[in-house]
Amino acid sequence: MVKHIILWQLNDDINEADKIKADIKDGLEGLQGKIPGLLDISVKIHGLASSNADVMLDSSFEDEEALKLYASHPEHVAVADLKVRPFTKTRLCMDYTY
Repeated sequence: MVKHIILWQLNDDINEADKIKADIKDGLEGLQGKIPGLLDISVKIHGLASSNADVMLDSSFEDEEALKLYASHPEHVAVADLKVRPFTKTRLCMDYTY
């Protein structure tokens, strides 16, 4: 199985950070059951004050091929293009097998 972890920082000029974070969470978690090989997806938006990221994606896939399918799947691309990329300035990713 493959774990796919993403950390984002929101753009500095975001006025409605809580709404944007909630939209990102709803959009990404809404992919559950829609993409083959996606086993689990969870988005965390309430970090502690010690955090330097605003949003975390924690997702699991059957294998690397399923992760590749997810990356290019039209429903994922739509969420990323409409709800994530326009509002984030940095993205860190770690993928690993477990």
